[in-house]
Amino acid sequence: MGQPVIPPTPPGTTLEGKTCLITGANTGIGFETARQMLTLKACRVIITARDKSKGQAAVAALLQDPEVVVANPSARIDMFHLDLDDYQSGLSLCEQVRKEVPELDVLLCNGGMNIMNYQKSKNGHEQVMQVNCYTHFLIVLELLPLLQATAAKRKNPSRVTFVGSGTQYHHTLNKVPLGDSENILSHYDDMHIYQGLQRYSDSKLVVNAFVRRLAMIVPDSEIIVNNFCPGLIEATGLDREIPRWLKIIMYVYRRTSSRPLKHAGWTAIYATAVSGRETHGKFMQSNKIDPGPPFLNEPAGNDFIERLWKDFVTDVAPLDPNLRLFAN
Repeated sequence: MGQPVIPPTPPGTTLEGKTCLITGANTGIGFETARQMLTLKACRVIITARDKSKGQAAVAALLQDPEVVVANPSARIDMFHLDLDDYQSGLSLCEQVRKEVPELDVLLCNGGMNIMNYQKSKNGHEQVMQVNCYTHFLIVLELLPLLQATAAKRKNPSRVTFVGSGTQYHHTLNKVPLGDSENILSHYDDMHIYQGLQRYSDSKLVVNAFVRRLAMIVPDSEIIVNNFCPGLIEATGLDREIPRWLKIIMYVYRRTSSRPLKHAGWTAIYATAVSGRETHGKFMQSNKIDPGPPFLNEPAGNDFIERLWKDFVTDVAPLDPNLRLFAN
């Protein structure tokens, strides 16, 4: 049992002079990636957290990390508040970024959740989709101008990367297909077809679809957009809300087949700093481009990608009239 070996970040990789923003980074993969970005000399790393005290504790831990202290003692580390359950919190984050962050080189959409019971977000959508997908999509569209301006200044593309998952192969659309005129957000909001064990998988399919569509309108000379699977990791908060019987299974699985958290960080660094334009609009597993679920490569998948984009933009356009520009 096990997963492919992840090589360390190549010597010479650097984020010197760059500003990186990572959502949901007070623990787990996000925190480890922030730590590694700092050791690669990023001049500023911003993490987000829903709980401000936990976010501040994470900043303190990063400032005191021995490798960070040696490699990058003058780095700036900030914590911005973000509750991914709420579009308004996403908009507030973007407003703060526009006011306080003159350049943004890397946006890593890492925050996520996995629950088995149907719950609604503050905006009325199914909660896993809201947290893993919709609020992140809103943040990306809001911050595109800043990312593009930074790329123009650097004469080098910025990055938008999502933490994806190979679990997207187990999505539910093969079993519960979309109706011809069905709104995609409404489809996933329908509690009667909700399948808790596969909702996380559905959310990562939607992430991959969004990445593909965004890559169609943003050239890789400005922003490289991709998503990657960090693999099965030794410890993760994703198991916190799952049933006890599943926790036991996952505990055994992680003990026998998981990657160290440090290696998951290497996959994040690969996606955000090492890989090139060949990954634009692509999904990666074990640092290699992966075709993704067959569904996304079929005509029905292409239709899904277009409808998702249209339905999402329609959903968020009332929050910011500028977002209507993405309707076409």
